[in-house]
Amino acid sequence: MDTKNLTTLTRWPLIKSKQNLQITHLKDTDLFTVQNLFASAELKAFIKAAESIGFVHQGSLGPAKSEAYRDNDQISVNDPVLAETIWMFYRYEVGQRFGRHIDESVDLGEGKCTHYTLLIYLSGGFKLKAKNDSSSTKDSSSEPIVGGETVFYRSRNEVVAEVAPTEAMALLHIHGDKCMLHEVHNVRVLSMLFARM
Repeated sequence: MDTKNLTTLTRWPLIKSKQNLQITHLKDTDLFTVQNLFASAELKAFIKAAESIGFVHQGSLGPAKSEAYRDNDQISVNDPVLAETIWMFYRYEVGQRFGRHIDESVDLGEGKCTHYTLLIYLSGGFKLKAKNDSSSTKDSSSEPIVGGETVFYRSRNEVVAEVAPTEAMALLHIHGDKCMLHEVHNVRVLSMLFARM
């Protein structure tokens, strides 16, 4: 994999504690969303930090070679300052997508491994405005993205949930042996950026 994997000295933004976050359980699954996880200034700071490192294109050989179709840009960051874990930043430009796949657990060493994927949408459709958020939604980063939905499937291709990218939303799902088959649809307008932990 040609992922840019870095232990960086990047100045990551400070994340302020949020009050009254609402967790939404999607159907009867291990899928959860949290709206307004980051403030607009935090989102912009993460985007700026990720772009300062630089993205590397990720492709795949596709289904003919038993791989999910993949077309996006990525950075993998292992930085103790950034939550002492692995963060990946994905960018989907117009026309890019990630075919049906399952997220594997990541071996962290010393008998530790990951169990959940946490996606935080740094850009997306219009952010749902929190009661105490006085920021304007009239800048270019708040333009709606068309496409980029993450779709989860049960066996026999039954759609369980379709999650549209929404700025500042978090999507949490189990991965490894219990991961649901899922994909990211084509981004048709603008680009989408999110962080994965």
